[in-house]
Amino acid sequence: MENQTELNTIWESLGISNDFMFGKIMQDAELCKELLQRILPDLEIDHIEYPEAQKSIRLDVDAKSVRLDVYVRDGKGSIYDIEMQVVDTKELPKRSRYYQSMIDLQLIDKGEYYKKLKPSYIIFICPFDLFDKGRHIYTFENICKEDNSVFLKDGAVKIFLNADSDQDDVSKELKAFLDYVAGKKSEDDYVQRLKEALEQARKNREWRHEYMTLLMRDQENMEKGMEKGKIEGRAEEIIESGFEFGLSEKDILTRLQNKLDISLQAAQQYLLRFGKQMV
Repeated sequence: MENQTELNTIWESLGISNDFMFGKIMQDAELCKELLQRILPDLEIDHIEYPEAQKSIRLDVDAKSVRLDVYVRDGKGSIYDIEMQVVDTKELPKRSRYYQSMIDLQLIDKGEYYKKLKPSYIIFICPFDLFDKGRHIYTFENICKEDNSVFLKDGAVKIFLNADSDQDDVSKELKAFLDYVAGKKSEDDYVQRLKEALEQARKNREWRHEYMTLLMRDQENMEKGMEKGKIEGRAEEIIESGFEFGLSEKDILTRLQNKLDISLQAAQQYLLRFGKQMV
């Protein structure tokens, strides 16, 4: 676990590409609206309503919870989810599909007409090129495979931004923002406003405490996961050696309980899980 000095150093080093910091800065409606307008210049966004940083969506108690970095709605009801993604986890296309489906299910109640679904935009901002084509921006809409002049017009749009590009394929305004995400210098007025907002965010004690709490909780969960992995590995070894020496399942369960200090129920679960692999 990091000490307080290390945690403070981490906080002071956070930039716009950190998803927590990005979400907090985008709580400024004007900054958020300006970013959306730079990404989607063809849209006339008059205003945005209730920016919600780190909005969580869960449809029922058993469903996987989705935490969104920035979730906003414009005056026409269109929904925008903006995600800052610094690590290429190779599953962003599938995640964008999942996010969009979850948002859609939030937008209409059971029994309502589908026409009530408003346009939704899932936007990922990345410091890497997800598709390795060198572009700054990749925009996806559903079109007919046999005739790409035919659009499905379902209102679902997915956009992936790449800050690591030298192509002249976006406006200078959007490029200035992406350069800032990539750590490059920019004299753009909007970028200067973002820098000022970042400095103010670092001085916010409530946000600092919130981030520290999340950071420590994530590390604790990681340590628990590592410890769980060690226990599972040891359980597998005990079961494997038990079968090799011809022990009965009852004796193996007893050894699991004694050596790992676990309950009979936990030992039975390990035996059920790993024992099948050795039959």
